Amino acid sequence: MLQFLDEHRAMASAALDGIDDRTAAARLLPATGMTIGGIVKHLAHMEDLWFTHTLLGADFPQPWTSVGTDEAWAWASAGDDSVETLRDLYASACARSRAAVVGFGGLDGRAALPSFGKAPVSLRWMLVQMIRETAQHCGHLDLLRDTLRTPDPPAAPPG
Repeated sequence: MLQFLDEHRAMASAALDGIDDRTAAARLLPATGMTIGGIVKHLAHMEDLWFTHTLLGADFPQPWTSVGTDEAWAWASAGDDSVETLRDLYASACARSRAAVVGFGGLDGRAALPSFGKAPVSLRWMLVQMIRETAQHCGHLDLLRDTLRTPDPPAAPPG
């Protein structure tokens, strides 16, 4: 499970490759307010929410200290961040998550806090949740990155 999650984490981080700050903050598809930077910052927040806060029961690290579980802030504030800041934020959150998982013990151990405030969950459940969430957003990132590609010229008519 860790290998699959790390594979998706690498894909999410790679979505920042070769783009500038303006592109990371741009609404590239008219039907959604999602941005490349917003998705990466949201994923960083989810890493800390699930592994630092929920699994270990620890306080949120910066920059989430004042926003806690408020997911909207990550999306809204990402436009103020540089690509390098977003990359570093995500890498740091993923590193904390890896350390939390390694230090936690077995997959069947229960998280310190309940999931969605309702029921206790295992580390296994949490890893599946993060694989699902990260993979879903990698699909969004693929679509957003596709808008940046120069379309191929139309094929010449036969004849």
